[in-house]
Amino acid sequence: MRTAQQPRPERANGAALTRFLVVLTDVRPDDGYRDERNSPERRRQVVSASSREAADRIAGAFMALGMVRAGRQRVKVIAIGRRHARG
Repeated sequence: MRTAQQPRPERANGAALTRFLVVLTDVRPDDGYRDERNSPERRRQVVSASSREAADRIAGAFMALGMVRAGRQRVKVIAIGRRHARG
C-alpha cells in the first residue's frame, strides 16, 4: 500500500463496513453564521476508527481534554462510507 492511499474498507458477507473519522476542531468566535462546507473550523486532530464503538471511545477521550471542556474546541464523529445491504 502506498502512503497516499487510504486502506480499502473491509468487507464482511458482501457488505462494505462503515468507517468513522473523529475530528477535533477549534471553535470559531460566534459570528451568527456557521457554514462548515464553505469555511470549516480548523482541524487540530483527525483519527480514523473502524467501528462506531471505537469512534465513541476516541471521542470520549477527546471530550476529556481541557480545551473541549472549556468550549474552545469541539469533537465531531463523522461516518465515511455507509453499509450496503446485499440484494
